Amino acid sequence: MTHSPILIACSHGTSNATGDAEVRELRRAVSALRPALDVREAYVDVQEPELPAVATGLPEDQAAVIVPLLLSVGYHVKVDIARASESRPGTVAAAPLGPDPVLVEVLLERLRESGLAGDDAVILAAAGSSNPAASAAVEEIAGQLADRLGRPVSCAYGSAAEPKVPAAVAAAREAGAPRVVVASYLLAHGWFHDQLFKAGADVVTEPLLPSEALAGLVLKRFDEAVAASGA
Repeated sequence: MTHSPILIACSHGTSNATGDAEVRELRRAVSALRPALDVREAYVDVQEPELPAVATGLPEDQAAVIVPLLLSVGYHVKVDIARASESRPGTVAAAPLGPDPVLVEVLLERLRESGLAGDDAVILAAAGSSNPAASAAVEEIAGQLADRLGRPVSCAYGSAAEPKVPAAVAAAREAGAPRVVVASYLLAHGWFHDQLFKAGADVVTEPLLPSEALAGLVLKRFDEAVAASGA
C-alpha cells in the first residue's frame, strides 16, 4: 500500500437537492483544505455511488480511510461502513464526526443566527438511533452546549429513540417556556430536518452545513484513523 490513503467521504444520501448540494460542498471544502488528498464520494443509502462499489473499485495498492459524514454511531457506521472496511485489505473506518467540540461551536452559531433569547427553552434534535451509543453522543453534545449557553438543553429524536421532538416541545411548553427553540443536530437539509418544522416549536435552526469548520473535522477524523492504523 502507498503512504497516502484515499479518503472515502461517506454520507447517508438524500433525495433533497439542497442537502445533496451541502454534502457535495463539504467534500469540495475538504479537497480545498488538502489539495493533494484523493477524496472520493460514497453513500450508504438513497444515492450512488454506493459505498461497497467505491471501496472495491479502488486501486489494489492504495490504502483507504472511510470517513462517515454522520454525526454519531448507528447502523450505517456499525454495519454498512464496517462491512465495507473489512471487505478490502488496507481499508479502515474513521470515527463519525460527533461528538466533537467543533459541532458545539457550529450549533452555537446557528442558535445565534436564529435570534436565541435568554429565556428560550432549547431542544437539541437529532435523527435518532436504536444504538445506545448514539443517544449518549447526542447527550454529550447537549451537555457541552448547555455549559456554553448557561441553561439546560434537552435532547429529542426524529426516530428510533425517545423522546420524540414533538413530545419534547410539548413538555417545554408545559414547563412554562415562553419560546421553544429546536437546535437542528442534523448535517444537512432533508427529510428529518423538514419534520422539525412540524413539531410545534417557535424556532428551528438551520442544519450544521454549510460550515467550513466541518471540513476541518472530516480531516481530523481522517488523520486520527491514519495514525491509529499506521496506514
